[in-house]
Amino acid sequence: MIQSHDDPLFLPGVPVGYVRERLYKADGHELSSGKLASSESSAALAVNTFGWFHDRPERLPLFSMLGMTAPRASLVEVEYCARFPWSGGRHPWLDAWIETHEAVVGVESKRFEPYRGGKKGALSEAYLRPVWHDRMVPYELLRDNLRSGDEDFDYLDAVQLVKHAFGLITEGRRKSKRPYLVYLFAEPAELGGRPISDEKRQAHRAEIDRFAAMVDGAEVAFGATSYREWLGSWPHSDEELIRHRLEIISRFQP
Repeated sequence: MIQSHDDPLFLPGVPVGYVRERLYKADGHELSSGKLASSESSAALAVNTFGWFHDRPERLPLFSMLGMTAPRASLVEVEYCARFPWSGGRHPWLDAWIETHEAVVGVESKRFEPYRGGKKGALSEAYLRPVWHDRMVPYELLRDNLRSGDEDFDYLDAVQLVKHAFGLITEGRRKSKRPYLVYLFAEPAELGGRPISDEKRQAHRAEIDRFAAMVDGAEVAFGATSYREWLGSWPHSDEELIRHRLEIISRFQP
């Protein structure tokens, strides 16, 4: 594959052809819009971080908070569409997709979005269909509370995460693997030249904890960690992996 030193948008070792193809297929229009080249691009952080592992999935450091027993990943994709159990309409796109012999892991990656504010998505009546299985009741209750306005989040896009969970339960059942949803977030120092306060970062983390408590016990297990925490857990015995970690931190300062 063409490697990233031929393209300034990508870090060394990232398979450019593969990542560009995935981005073109996704619904975010990151390449055609020019958003991927922005210094504040969230997609750039995700595809550069996980794209590197597409050709070397077994070297991906898994997320320890999930308690997975599988020793390594067998597949790593970026921009993965986890389809609902119906054909029409829009289906959720995950920033990264990981498979082991026993599990599927969907990753939603955030960089600046929690601190930008703005309108969150909505959950239409389509999500009320009785197709999610009994062990998804915690997500269904949260879905209902989000629709009614009884629950609200200022920093966390809970609506998007609920949609991802519904996509994951469908994919997990289809593949006969345990589904996990990971929320992987950056904690940037500033946005648009203005500092992001510790108070806002802590408020974001508090909402993550609240979401996690609400969906605890569901078949789609939920876990969250910051990029810094996850990157800090990577093994120090693999020189290429160390180099990739340092490239991520240097380029994106997550």
